[in-house]
Amino acid sequence: MSAFMERLRRYADDRGMMANLRCILVDTKKHRAWPVLNRIGVNVMNNEDALVAGLFATHQEESQVGNFGATCKSIEYRRGEKPGDDNKLTATERRFQHLLAAEKGDELYQRVTRLVLMAKSQGVPVNYEQLATDLRRWNDRTKTEWAAAFWTHGSAPASEEDV
Repeated sequence: MSAFMERLRRYADDRGMMANLRCILVDTKKHRAWPVLNRIGVNVMNNEDALVAGLFATHQEESQVGNFGATCKSIEYRRGEKPGDDNKLTATERRFQHLLAAEKGDELYQRVTRLVLMAKSQGVPVNYEQLATDLRRWNDRTKTEWAAAFWTHGSAPASEEDV
């Protein structure tokens, strides 16, 4: 477990701190999150860890297994979307494809944020440790690992016991 996530978990019940961390997700309110990021040892210039802190503050249901591709597959499953034989993508598949096409930076962070909000609405936990690692090293290998987790033939999403 990373020290960064341990520090976040330690403050999970501090409603004021979590409210300020959520501000990192809103451009006009980011300044409210900076003191809190500093307190948990995150440099305000570290966009990936700041984003993950804000997402954790928004949706604290956490998993210790799988990557974000598996999370997105679980979202698709919980939404009742079934890939058809007509070669049409489900709404979640389209969102996931757009996520994989995103360049590192604001575009990627906005798409991840939208999907984490969908995970929250569907009660799907997120592996924030892995998400932070993957966002830091966003590259073709990460994209391929996420795609493999999402589109593994015949795979069902992880059961709630596994997550």
